[in-house]
Amino acid sequence: MAKQDEEFGSRFVEVGMNAGQEEGGGVIGRIVFGATSGAPRIEQGVPTLHLNMNDDARHGFAEVWNASGDTHSGITNGLVFAHDDAFLFCAGFVPLADRYTEAVYKTYADAFALVSDLQFPKIFRMWNFIPHINGENPDGLEVYRDFCRGRAMAFDEQYASTAGMPSATGIGTWGDGVGFYFLACHERAVTHIENARQTPAYRYPQRYGPRSPSFARATYMRDTLYVSGTASIIGHETVHEGQLAKQWHVATGNIAYLCGAENLEAQGVADGFALHDLDQIKVYYRRAADLPAVQALARDTFHPDAQVRFLHVDICRADLLVEIEGIATHRP
Repeated sequence: MAKQDEEFGSRFVEVGMNAGQEEGGGVIGRIVFGATSGAPRIEQGVPTLHLNMNDDARHGFAEVWNASGDTHSGITNGLVFAHDDAFLFCAGFVPLADRYTEAVYKTYADAFALVSDLQFPKIFRMWNFIPHINGENPDGLEVYRDFCRGRAMAFDEQYASTAGMPSATGIGTWGDGVGFYFLACHERAVTHIENARQTPAYRYPQRYGPRSPSFARATYMRDTLYVSGTASIIGHETVHEGQLAKQWHVATGNIAYLCGAENLEAQGVADGFALHDLDQIKVYYRRAADLPAVQALARDTFHPDAQVRFLHVDICRADLLVEIEGIATHRP
């Protein structure tokens, strides 16, 4: 979502630019999708999280979030944050472990306490990057499900009962440790959106793990729709296992319906979007050999001016080949 420098928003930039080159200053957060990962830190005055999401086929890039005014930054309990008068950016990290439930619970509880202390009560978008996401912990529980259990406990006890679950992405990383970041605001007019084609993730049956994933399908705020990571899932079941093109069309069909006027109006949002309104798109694909096909599908689907980045990583279900996220605003 490319905005004017004085407005809140984000864009993708080449790795190696400094904060001033990236956005002309006024940056509240930077995520570097490259070849290394680790705990977030302040770099050139900007909270920065490095994520190992790279492979030999793609160059790294950074996602940079603009501030809408003067910024204030800090570090607490390993969380790195910055905010202006309207928006908060926060990033955290959970070191590589055999089991994640307790550490994820504690780190997320600390993040929710920070949101409360700084008085940014509405988280509207989150991202989670999980190593060995389809592997098993020593108890035989899939790593993603182990992570989801700790996250759900924190949401239940510290946050979601009063504010609802935001849009989110949970995806693999080649790095060691769970990296995450989120955006929060003061806004009262934040609407978390579900998709009538899909079971709400937080109501998945127990076959998907001891606790369901904790996120909404999208969040609407200030004429902008933040679309969660979306895949080839109808109801709660994966469809078209092993078939890339069919999975792509289901995933993009889910996004088209999610963004459309019928679905949004049913949830109190007056205006709808089309796929060509989507920008700041990340396409996560499982099989390295699928990159040319995925790029061709993206060219046929999205607006030619849309910023799209492709990331070769594992996806939250072993039978999913592609996942797509983005930000929808009405194009001029």
